[in-house]
Amino acid sequence: MLQVNILEAKTEFSKLIRLLESKKEDYITVARNGKPVAKISLINEVPVSNRIGIAKGKFNIYGNFDSDNEEISDILTGGSL
Repeated sequence: MLQVNILEAKTEFSKLIRLLESKKEDYITVARNGKPVAKISLINEVPVSNRIGIAKGKFNIYGNFDSDNEEISDILTGGSL
């Protein structure tokens, strides 16, 4: 973990980003007067194609799962779906 003060973060921002991109640091803490106030890290986005259907086949639903939808809706909202 690397900690830098705000002035250093401003002047060395590109260098700090390179440290993150090269995986030399997982995140960088930015401090004001020695007290941590922010954390800089890489965005680890998972492509949509890897998220959709990720749980397929991991759950079994027995019976008619949707049979109580109207009753639940009435309880929660006072109306039906």
